[in-house]
Amino acid sequence: MRIIAGSLRGRRLNPPQNLPVRPTTDMARESLFNILNNYVDFEECAVMDLFAGTGAVSFEFISRGVREVTSIDINAQCTDYIKAESSRMGVKNLHVVRADVFDLLKRANRKFDIVFADPPYAIEGLATLPDLVFERDVLTEDGIFILEHPREYSFEEHPHFWQHRNYGKVNFTFFANKLEE
Repeated sequence: MRIIAGSLRGRRLNPPQNLPVRPTTDMARESLFNILNNYVDFEECAVMDLFAGTGAVSFEFISRGVREVTSIDINAQCTDYIKAESSRMGVKNLHVVRADVFDLLKRANRKFDIVFADPPYAIEGLATLPDLVFERDVLTEDGIFILEHPREYSFEEHPHFWQHRNYGKVNFTFFANKLEE
C-alpha cells in the first residue's frame, strides 16, 4: 500500500501480515479522494476514520493537509500500528483511539467535517451506521459521511443519501446533511 498524493505521497505502508483488516485498494482510495477534491477544502477539515485498520485512509487525509484526523479501531494491533507509522512519518495531527465504533458513536460529543467508515463487511450493525452518525449529530452542517460497504447493501432510500460509487468490489455511499445535486 502506498500513499497516493500530498505531502506523504509515495510513502509505503507495510502492515504486519496478521492484522485483521481488508484495506481499501489504492485504486478505490484514489477514486474516493478524486471525488472529495471537488467538494471539500482539505485544509479546513477535521476527519474521523472509523474502523481505521491500517490507517491508510487516515494517512491519505493527513497527506492532503487536513487539520486533524481521529482514527478509531477496536483492535490493539491496528491502533499500535497506526501510532507507530504516525511516529515514523512525523505526523502530529493524527489522534488514535482504541474503541468500539458503535459505543464511541453513541457517546460522541463533537463534530467532524468528514466521517469515513470502512467496517468489516460481515460486521453486525453495518446497515445502522448512517442512522447512528446522523442521530448522534457528529457531522458539521456541511459534513460528509462516507461508508464503504459490500454490494449487497443499498442506502439510496436513506434521507441523507447523496451519491453511490462502485469500484469493483468496493462500494462507497456518500451521505450529507446538506444535499447537493
